[in-house]
Amino acid sequence: MSQAEHQAIFPVDLSQQVALVTGASRGIGREVAVQLARCGARVACVARNLQLLEQLVEQIQSEGGQAHCWSVDVADSQQVNQVVEEVVARWQRLDILVNNAGITRDTLLPRMQDEQWDEVMATNLRGTFLFTRAATRPMMQRRYGRIINISSVSGLRGNKGQSNYSASKAGVIGFTRSVAMELAGRKITVNAVAPGFVETDMTAALGEMFKDEVKKRVPARRLGQVADVAACVLFLASPAAGYITGQTIAVDGGMSVGL
Repeated sequence: MSQAEHQAIFPVDLSQQVALVTGASRGIGREVAVQLARCGARVACVARNLQLLEQLVEQIQSEGGQAHCWSVDVADSQQVNQVVEEVVARWQRLDILVNNAGITRDTLLPRMQDEQWDEVMATNLRGTFLFTRAATRPMMQRRYGRIINISSVSGLRGNKGQSNYSASKAGVIGFTRSVAMELAGRKITVNAVAPGFVETDMTAALGEMFKDEVKKRVPARRLGQVADVAACVLFLASPAAGYITGQTIAVDGGMSVGL
């Protein structure tokens, strides 16, 4: 890989900072972790799939970055608290938290099982709460922090067959606004990013016909790329975004315009 390919898509100096990314093993989370490392941050990569995480750490280190990985159930309070403590013990600080871990269990409401609702809420909303609560402690001690929660356009407008997912992502937005108000006086910003349809493993499984139909609904006439979302996250994680908090930024090619 050439030196140009190792450069961050949104170049910002995050050297000496420590970032933690949940759901880092694939898709948006993986790209965010790589880009944060390319900006100089030391990156704690968190997900369940340890094998994929180790591959991610190997890639970051091969590019000259610093990273370590933890296999964690983001809905387990004890595991979450422990990994945050280990990250701070390893690098003596935590500056950036990206709550990206998320799952879907799509089905129409009459067919939705209790477990399908509970699993989505546990990962998408409870996981965001647990990591944010744990991360605010070291951030408050240093009086600095950047928390970026990955929501979804589905949390803004809803989506048929995704009542559980949409509710969880709408909850992330409400959570973001409330916590932003609590932490603003400590110089900790809390914002949400709401991706639209983005090319990932999940969308690839939907087939070309479905993706063609989606493109017709997107004013930009294309699906988003993980790099589009990562660029927004990098900006919100940067010192330049210090006066932006409690906001939800849609990265969706214009789908949410007019909502």
